[in-house]
Amino acid sequence: MPEMPAIAGVTLATAKAGIRYAGRTDVLLVLFDPATTVAGVFTKSKCPSAPVEWCRAHLKPGKSSKNLARALVVNSGNANAFTGKNGRTATKMTADIAAKAVGCKAAEVFLASTGVIGEPLDASKFVAVMDGLVAGAKPGEFVAAAKAIMTTDTFPKVATATVKIGKSKVTINGIAKGAGMIAPDMATMLSFLFTDAAIAAPALQALLKEAVVDTFNAVTIDGDTSTSDTLMMFATGAAAGCPRIARASDPRLKAFKQALFKVLANLSEQIARDGEGARKLVEITVDGAVSKASARRIALSIANSPLVKTAIAGEDANWGRVVMAVGKAGEPADRDKLSIWFGGIRVAHKGERDPSYDEAAVSAVMKRPEIRLKVALGLGKGRDRVLTCDLTKEYISINGDYRS
Repeated sequence: MPEMPAIAGVTLATAKAGIRYAGRTDVLLVLFDPATTVAGVFTKSKCPSAPVEWCRAHLKPGKSSKNLARALVVNSGNANAFTGKNGRTATKMTADIAAKAVGCKAAEVFLASTGVIGEPLDASKFVAVMDGLVAGAKPGEFVAAAKAIMTTDTFPKVATATVKIGKSKVTINGIAKGAGMIAPDMATMLSFLFTDAAIAAPALQALLKEAVVDTFNAVTIDGDTSTSDTLMMFATGAAAGCPRIARASDPRLKAFKQALFKVLANLSEQIARDGEGARKLVEITVDGAVSKASARRIALSIANSPLVKTAIAGEDANWGRVVMAVGKAGEPADRDKLSIWFGGIRVAHKGERDPSYDEAAVSAVMKRPEIRLKVALGLGKGRDRVLTCDLTKEYISINGDYRS
């Protein structure tokens, strides 16, 4: 776990509000300096949570220049999703409680919730802890923040990078949670990024939207998209001497863009590594497709296949299941041009088992904690990569007992 430096203009605090579990931190409050800009991308689920709807309502593209944040409130244990009118009331109440304690407008408070779907969220529990959170907020508490938003995660997920914009040194810190119900197509279950760079909200939104494509959008644990997926980024502009950036295309952002991508890639890999019950991190690369989009769909077909994932859990290089997943993806493919590798060893070539196939060598590869699976289609120049994990008995146990 990296050392997480403080970021000018950001303070954090956590508390035990008893949202679902007794004796654990389950509320995070992040406070921002005035004029902090904010951007966000959210789930594509048609059944979004109440906090997702709240954030979207206060991040309207037509008013992006006015997208400012003073506080972020996150709770774990209850997703406040599929909770009807009560859910909307709870979000407003939470924002009002935080706004009063912070001394800002409710519209400047952003919200996120994670946990059980369909259970009402008792927002009155925030009253008992909010004043203490505001009074106790301190710089640099990013690991504690990451712990407070965990549900079935087995470790807190954090990442950081430092670069220059012009002559000014700026930092990007990120935290994330997510271990199951991960097939985002936007971000991850919950992730929050913080920087002291001075970037206008429209530019920040463009940067974030671009950066998720090959990071969080290229991760799947189980093929299920959450109602609550939220990725937000906050830019305080408090870095000494930092020039204010108005456009995402500004050449001074080159190093910043690279650093942002690395932070998101790091967090997304941690999520794949921590998939519920997972023992193996799996990287799937598809090349020779007719396009990048086609390669992505084929890679996801492989990554989301329970048969492929259970074979990897069983340390079986079952290329037949990979062939199946390629064939069902609905994308151009030619059986007789198809080649497959596990861990750098080619197991299938031109529509049949590789002539030099060695069971012992492949079995040794499959025992590794990180598995690289490659498929070559031989049809074009399209290439893409996704991350996933194996599917074990522990995944069934965790999810079979989740509401118990």
